[in-house]
This record gives sequence, C-alpha cells and structure tokens, in this order.
Amino acid sequence: MAGSIGQEETAQEGTPQEELDLVDRWWRAANYLSVGQIYLRSNPLLREPLQPEHTKSRLLGHWGTTPGLNFVYAHLNRVIRRDSAEMLFVAGPGHGGPAVVANAWLEGTYSEIYAHVGNDADGMAELFRQFSYPGGIPSHAAPESPGSINEGGELGYSLAHAYGSVFDNPQLVTAVVIGDGEAETGPLAASWHSHNFLDPATDGAVLPILHLNGYKIANPTVLARMPEAQLEQLLRGYGHEPYFVTVDDPDATEKAHRDFAEALDRCLADIRAIQDGHRAPAGTTEGERDAPLWPMIVLRSPKGWTGPRTVDGLQVEGTWRSHQVPLPGVRTNGEHLRQLEEWLRSYRPEELFDGDGRLRPDVAEVAPTGDFRMSATPHANGGVLRRALKLPAYRDHAVEVSNPGTERVSPMTTLGSWMRDVVALNMENFRLFGPDETASNRLQNVYEVTDKVWQYRIDDADEHLARSGRVMEVLSEHLCQGWLEGYLLTGRHGVVSCYEAFIHIVDSMFNQHAKWLKVHRKLPWRQPVASLNYILSSHVWQQDHNGFSHQDPGFIDHAVNKKAEVIRVYLPPDANTLLSVMEHCLESTDYVNIVVSGKQPSPTWLGPADAANHCRRGLGIWNFAGSEVPGEEPDVVLACAGDVPTVETVAAAELLREGAPGLKVRVVNVVDLMRLQDESEHPHGLPARDFDGIFTQDKPIIFAYHGYPSLIHRLAYRRTNQDGLHVRGYKEEGTTTTPFDMAMLNGIDRFQLAIDAIDRVPGLAEKHALLRQDLQDRRMRAFEHTRTQGEDPDDIRNWQLR
Repeated sequence: MAGSIGQEETAQEGTPQEELDLVDRWWRAANYLSVGQIYLRSNPLLREPLQPEHTKSRLLGHWGTTPGLNFVYAHLNRVIRRDSAEMLFVAGPGHGGPAVVANAWLEGTYSEIYAHVGNDADGMAELFRQFSYPGGIPSHAAPESPGSINEGGELGYSLAHAYGSVFDNPQLVTAVVIGDGEAETGPLAASWHSHNFLDPATDGAVLPILHLNGYKIANPTVLARMPEAQLEQLLRGYGHEPYFVTVDDPDATEKAHRDFAEALDRCLADIRAIQDGHRAPAGTTEGERDAPLWPMIVLRSPKGWTGPRTVDGLQVEGTWRSHQVPLPGVRTNGEHLRQLEEWLRSYRPEELFDGDGRLRPDVAEVAPTGDFRMSATPHANGGVLRRALKLPAYRDHAVEVSNPGTERVSPMTTLGSWMRDVVALNMENFRLFGPDETASNRLQNVYEVTDKVWQYRIDDADEHLARSGRVMEVLSEHLCQGWLEGYLLTGRHGVVSCYEAFIHIVDSMFNQHAKWLKVHRKLPWRQPVASLNYILSSHVWQQDHNGFSHQDPGFIDHAVNKKAEVIRVYLPPDANTLLSVMEHCLESTDYVNIVVSGKQPSPTWLGPADAANHCRRGLGIWNFAGSEVPGEEPDVVLACAGDVPTVETVAAAELLREGAPGLKVRVVNVVDLMRLQDESEHPHGLPARDFDGIFTQDKPIIFAYHGYPSLIHRLAYRRTNQDGLHVRGYKEEGTTTTPFDMAMLNGIDRFQLAIDAIDRVPGLAEKHALLRQDLQDRRMRAFEHTRTQGEDPDDIRNWQLR
C-alpha cells in the first residue's frame, strides 16, 4: 500500500542503528518512570525487593496510551537534535500525563522548575509519589506539566490547539498525537479541515500522528477497526498523505523503531518541501496555487505496549484491559506485586540510571538542549513570547454625542473600523476568528486591510478570500475556539466573534480553558498570556429574521460559575462604551472576557471621555436619564445592563418623568456585570457602602437585564437591598419578530418597567392609577401594531430621548 511503512519490506537505510538504540533506551526510561508514577511511592530504583508498602494505597492513572506517547516523544527528540528543529508536542490522548511528566523529568526541565523534584533517586521518588496523589499533580497533561498547552482531561481539542499554535509561527512544527478514542469526537473530526486555513508561506506546520491502539476504556475504536484501505481514503480525502507504521509483533521493537524513524523522516522532508515551494520566489500566482497534501503518520501499536501480557489469566496488553491500571491488586495480591516488579525490571533500569538515580549520560544524549527541549520550549509557555498589541487610539474612532439618546450608531460597525486598525497594526500576532459571521456581525471593515485565509480553490465570485489573511472563518465554533486557544497559549492575541446563542456550542471548551487559566495563574514559571476575548452579537433581543433557535443569553450564566479571578463580563450600552471595553480587553492578560453588543444602529449615550470613565467605574448613575433631586434619596432605582434593556429603561424613566412629575427616579447603568457582586466574591465587586449608596438600602430597584433574571439575583444575593430587587429579563419567549415585540414578550419593555415602578413605590399605584392604565393601553396598542403592520410603531422605532 502506498505510504505504508513496515507492512512489506522494511527499509534498511536511514537512521543509524546506534541512533535507534539511543532512542530505545530513552523509551525504556520514559516507560519505567511512567509505570513508577502510577504505582510507586518509595523504592524508586528497586534497590530492594518490591514490597506492598512501596506502592500507593490508591492506584490511579492510565497506562494504555502512555507507551505510545513515550515512543513518539523519543523519536521526535532524535530529529530535533539532528535538525535543531523547533517542535511542540501536544498529547491528545486524555490521560497521557505520565508520559509528558516522565519526558520532562528526563530532559531536566521538571527539576529546573520544581526544585523539590530533583534529578536523582530522591527526586524520582517524589516524582512517583506526587502523581495522582493528594496535593500532587493530575493524571493529565495539565498546566502543571512543562511543555503542555493541551489539557488532556477532555478529549477532542488537540488538533485544533496544534494548528492554533503554528499560525504565524513559520519556524514551528507541532507534533500532535491523536488518540483513536479522541478521534471519534466532533471537534476532532472537524479539525482535520484546519490545514485549509494554514498558509505554508507564513505559518508553521502540524504533524498529526494518529495513534491507533485499538481501544477506549472498554470498547474498540472506530478508526482502529476501519479497514486500512478505507482509512487511507478518509485521511487522503481530508487532505493528508498518510504514512502507516504498524507494530504487529510487540516484541519486535527494533523493527518498530526503524519503521517509525523512516516515516518520521519522510514526513519532515515532505513538510520542508511544501514550505520551500511556497516560500521560494513566486513562480505561480496565489490563485493558481493548489492546496498541498500534508503528511501525517498512522501508528498502530498495542494498547499497553510493553506492559503485562496477561493478568489473572486474561489478556491485557493489546486490549482495553490495559487502559488504566493493569495490575490493580499489588497491595493485596502477591502475584500482582510479583508481576509489577517483573514489569519494572523488564526496562532494565540499571542500564538507564546510575547509582545516584540520575539518567546515564549515554541515555541523556537523546535529549535536545535548552529551549529545543519540547518540555522547555517557549512555545508552550506563550507568555514568554507575548508582545503587547499596538492599539489604535480609542478617541480616533469614538463617536461624538451632542445629546444623549438622540442619534443612532451601530456599535459593531464602529468597532469594526477600530478592529480594522488593530489588524493593520498587528499583522503578525493578531487574528479574528468566527464561524462565518464577521460581516454578519458588522465587523466587515477589517476586510479593508486583510482577507479571510483559504487554501482550496478560489472562484471569481468569492469575496475577501486569499491564501493569507488575518480573519479565520469556518462554520465550527469548536475550531474557532480551539484555534484561538492554541494561538493565545503560544504567545499571540485574538478575538472570537460569534452569535450569542451559538457560543454555547463551546461551553465545555470554555470550561477547560478557564480551568487552565485558573491553575496557570498560580504557577510562577508560567508567564501571563493574552486573554480569551468573546464578542457576542446578533443577540437575543435582535430577532428580525432569526427565531427561537437564536435566542439564548445563558452563556454568561455558564461563565460566571468559574473562578472569579478569571471571568469578566461586559455589557456596553452603546458604541463608545463598546470601544472602551474592547480596548481594555485586548490589553488584558489571563482572563476570559465576554462582551455582548448589538449590531443594529442604537442610541448613543455617552461621549468619548464620559464613556471611558463609565467603563472604568463599571457602572454609574446616569443623571441625564433620571429625575432625582440632588441631595435627596430617589424614590425608585431603574437599573439596566445590556444595550436593549438600557434603551427601554431610559425610555421608562422618561415616561415616569412626564406622567408622574415629582417622582424621583434614579437610572443606573451597569457595564461590568461583576460589579454587582460583593468585593469579597470578585475582584471587580463593588464595596457594600458604594453599592448601597448607588442602589439605596431600601428603595425599589427595577432591573432590566440582558439575560436570564435569576443571574442578577444570584450576583446580588449578599446585598442589603436584595429584597427590594425586582429583575426583568429574558424568559424564553419570542420567535422571529420585531425588536420591541421581543421586549414586550419578555417584559422588559418601557411600559412594563414604568408599571413596575408604579406598583412598587409605596402610594404610587393609588395616586397614578390613570397613568398605569394608560401605560397598559399603550403597551397593548404597540402589541397590536406589530401584529397588523409587521413592524414596531414609529414612535418606538424612531424614539429619541427628550
């Protein structure tokens, strides 16, 4: 079969045997350390016969995928040393932590970072003890693992992360081991298309290594059971040139090493040829250039390779039984303990480690030096490489506001012009990611300075497609998120633009990145990375041509469950506040910033200076919108968060000012949602004294909120006046309809907010029964108008603050 290695006649030329012997010794050392991490808490070098007390009382970890990861890692080190190559290693299989940690210790990086885990016998004992142990390290390739950018606890993201890491990194090759269980996930399946968005002239390369060991935790895997001819067709269809390496005999390790070395050398040669062809002086135009077939390796090896063949009379190596802990009873079962010692001694540790427990110099020769070590590469600690963005002046793009609420501007269109200049100023370290929604979300001005990157055929009718570009569009939120995460974690900056309802697709990916940041922030050796920025538009209150399926503002609720030091949520009410918020977000590090903004023209409220000050405060009283008397407490507080709720709140205050003269109404706008929390719960939380001063201790608060009302109650539950807080927000009502009808259906419209104030201010309902009735009538007339005319009434559609 074309592209196969080790299936017919093994090549006899290539890597010298002594090089492969070195690789094998490294592999054995890494396997020994990996088994030790799962089982041992003392006697790390077996200087005495193994006893039950030398083992851990709780055996945790995953052996099955680990020897394959160690095998690949050892071979990558060989070519890194030979070529002085910059390589990043991404371990896709979920529980590959023992391998990643073992190789980092062998390379010396682990002891450099964690001084208490030295490079001798005592350090090895500590390395073993801490693994999957209380107060120790997790079983995944986590933030604590040097050289890692991929948390392997949740499967599916490794290939997208790998591609994100090589965008704008022309010198980098990221080798990503994809487990065959992981390959069954949706995000991974979509990730095979990523090379269509990679420019060989300016980006690095990804070397996918599909590791087929046959089984998940208790079942076979789809790709491992797929006939090889069909699998080859699938991978070629995805745009890859697959090289197959098959380990039929687990004892034939010499042949396995030679086959894999040959395949790896061929892949790297193919990568260099592709890059050289695209980086040489142009012979063909960009439009004529064909998308290359990128090389990859399919490695078939037994699950649990080199581990126990059988346990308790059942086959283990090469089956699902090797997935976790092959010998579970080493403390209580003498035969299991004997097999464990035999297993460990099969790696011949005396040939690998000296009398002090240090790696022997001849084995250490496999390791690259300095930053070429994959466990020490700065590409896996992106804050080391991060350069601050050059940002255009906020005031150059801010709109002038002569009178609040009298002019309408699209916030997202305004942001698009600013983002255009961000792109122009940062052509090598900033990208905009989105699922086919850049123009839909009104950010199309960026196309004045860049295009959407695309490598397949480009037709005459296509717009803004080119082989290179700063915009990454693919109709997969998973890919956009994964690419950006890889891009950020290797030192660059970016933004995801998405429809609000569909960002939920990456809820779980967001979870993992937020967890990564939470741990990453506490590791002094990891340097700050650029924040993950979401711009969510086409939101729940704008459903002119979308329906119920496009209505879900709950991503915010999901996000605020994460650690407070990581999450920031912004709801800018107009164009200038959106600009100010985004300027802050792109300057920030180690956060997840969620920004929600409408794209339709909407009222402008604050001029450039006032908007910047308002955003710095996070919330504030809008004196121009209220009717309170200086020096006196208000009768009612109308609060709002979100652009549409802000319009309805200010309009409600106007209705009350005209219909109930003398009523003292305070209008409070919230930009930074986390200001509602107490300062003890969030770094942005407002001190109790300040909160009570703004929202009062006992006056009714009518709060119009962009999302689900329960979140505001949850954020403010510690506040003095929580009993006086009445929240209106989205309540799962509406379909394809007008903006004001959406507001009415969910009870955040101006008439309902004014009625709520009348109902909750003591004595007002009796005094202003006619006003209340008039508001109800006007609400019903507006409702009927939408049903008969198909649009909102003109006085609402073109409303201006008087």
